[in-house]
Amino acid sequence: MTDQLPAPRAVLLDLEGTLYANDEALPGAAEAITRLRGLGLGLRFVTNTDSKTTARIAADLARYGLDIDENELFTPVVAAQRLFAAPGTRPYTLLSDALSPLFPVNGGGSEGASGGEEFTHVLVGDCRDTLDYPRLDEAFRALRAGAHLVALQRGRYFKRADGDHVDTGAIVAALEYAAGVTARVLGKPATDFFTLAADSLGVPVASCLAVGDDATTDITGGLRAGLRTVQVRTGKYADQHVEGVTGQAHHTLASVADLPALLSTLTTA
Repeated sequence: MTDQLPAPRAVLLDLEGTLYANDEALPGAAEAITRLRGLGLGLRFVTNTDSKTTARIAADLARYGLDIDENELFTPVVAAQRLFAAPGTRPYTLLSDALSPLFPVNGGGSEGASGGEEFTHVLVGDCRDTLDYPRLDEAFRALRAGAHLVALQRGRYFKRADGDHVDTGAIVAALEYAAGVTARVLGKPATDFFTLAADSLGVPVASCLAVGDDATTDITGGLRAGLRTVQVRTGKYADQHVEGVTGQAHHTLASVADLPALLSTLTTA
């Protein structure tokens, strides 16, 4: 793909499938991060992870040998905290136990969605450790009563060492179908996600490079937001290639280990 985009000033770098997989760093990932820092580029590590706090994510990355500060992470949870800090918002949450405390109004208690003050939103993330049919029903009823559906992300599945798992998108789709509504998505591929990540670095979104393994989120989302994009052939790439899912990235690399060399040519061109 040819383009007239400016030389990159910052990199929005995906985590799972790009820097690590199966709970370990991918070959060359740690060295690539060090080399990118040496190029003087702004870095944001962007992820759709919707089950953990940024502190927990940073701790996990450290265990993998990846030197990433919590403040360098940008997640849909961060975006949701900003959204629900606004006065008058009252979310019913379908979230993990780890994230529920971040949102002071939680519809999972005894009050339920049919009593007391009405909920303004239903917020859905990774809820595999909290979801049951009564809670799904309460979320559905809140939507029928006028609440807006907000999804941290809507991935189809995610990969772990023990195999593939159903992702948040399946729960979001069920609620959309049942309640006849459409979710606002805070994570990738939402354009706002990339724009806010660029804003956190103080650079225009068009001067950023989006790097990832997932054609449907990292690449398609980056392209819609006006970024230069790089597809790596790790993580979900093989599955999506078999399915015929492509994102038409500006550049394709075998792995993130090859990224610093590409950036060296782009920043000096």
